[in-house]
Amino acid sequence: MRRTIFDSDHADFRESLRTFLQREVVEHIEEWESAEIVPRSLFAAAGAGGFLGMEIPEEYGGGGVEDFRFNAIIGEEFARAGAGAAGLGLTLHNDICLPYFMSLANDEQKQRWLPGIASGELITAIAMTEPGVGSDLAGISTTAIRDGDHYVLNGSKTFITNGINSDLIIVAAKTDPTQKHKGLSLIVVERGMAGFDRGRNLSKLGLHSQDTAELFFADVRVPVANLLGEEGLGFTHLMQNLPQERLSIAVAGVAAAAAAFEWTTEYVRERKVFGKSVGSLPTTRHTMAEIATEIEVAQHYVDQALLALNSGELSAVDASMAKYWCTELQGRTVDRCLQLFGGYGYMNEYPIARAYADARVTRIYGGTTEIMKEIIGRSLDI
Repeated sequence: MRRTIFDSDHADFRESLRTFLQREVVEHIEEWESAEIVPRSLFAAAGAGGFLGMEIPEEYGGGGVEDFRFNAIIGEEFARAGAGAAGLGLTLHNDICLPYFMSLANDEQKQRWLPGIASGELITAIAMTEPGVGSDLAGISTTAIRDGDHYVLNGSKTFITNGINSDLIIVAAKTDPTQKHKGLSLIVVERGMAGFDRGRNLSKLGLHSQDTAELFFADVRVPVANLLGEEGLGFTHLMQNLPQERLSIAVAGVAAAAAAFEWTTEYVRERKVFGKSVGSLPTTRHTMAEIATEIEVAQHYVDQALLALNSGELSAVDASMAKYWCTELQGRTVDRCLQLFGGYGYMNEYPIARAYADARVTRIYGGTTEIMKEIIGRSLDI
């Protein structure tokens, strides 16, 4: 079925992005995979191209357009180019971190931070996860205790995307350790603050070109002016942004599945077995038919979710369904597609091998599949 959610402006944006990817990204993928990080210059180039901060008002250097379909195009095209890991930092910057600055920052904070976020000069990250604490935000032990005009921040975070490259880190910390959810606040830590240290760039199964780090805070004095939103409402602020975060992951999931399908379609047409193309075998055709159907159905659900997000109607349950289904679909698809490549699918020179390793974590970050099912299940009133 034809996708109908995009207009000519989106088509122009997509074409411009494809040019950007060919010029700035594709030829560097292997280099960045080996380095296990993308250069900061990628963010600056993306900012100059208009691919950062599309919703930031023009007065702060952004695009001035609140339309998440542009964000979705970025996720889709990075996946199509086999560069999903390289694009993850940009996606986190645009889709997950920026909404906090847009909805919670006061005028002074916006003037201080938004221009750099739009240009790529200030790279963002969000730090929630702690060692031993996964989805239970109430269990966070990092503290930010008020001392005059500063908070004194102590604790550590792990698995932080953009952890090495970031300049502005939204840190979830307890400003009132006697409370659970109600004691949580969001504090923006800036690069170079005394007592703030980054650990190693974590070695991962996949997503090798994405920097993921441990962060440590030892008596970091953060100005109260860096409080994002209201003190004690950090948990509420986090919950309000989760549907968009989960939809962003769903967009990337179905896009990665579609990319794997395209690579596999081309391969099975050309690869010969017993004098025939692999694609001519009934078992292959049936497998590809199943994959094509699952991707097509998922894509149209995601498209409707994008429209719902734009209109302010995307619920937490709808976003959880999208995230659960599309990341599971991504995992199934890359596994089945790799099988059709045979031994070559296990070789890192083929993008399907990288996609296989990259896919595994999507069922974990942003809320595990099990958490998504629990959110959906609780809505059923059974």
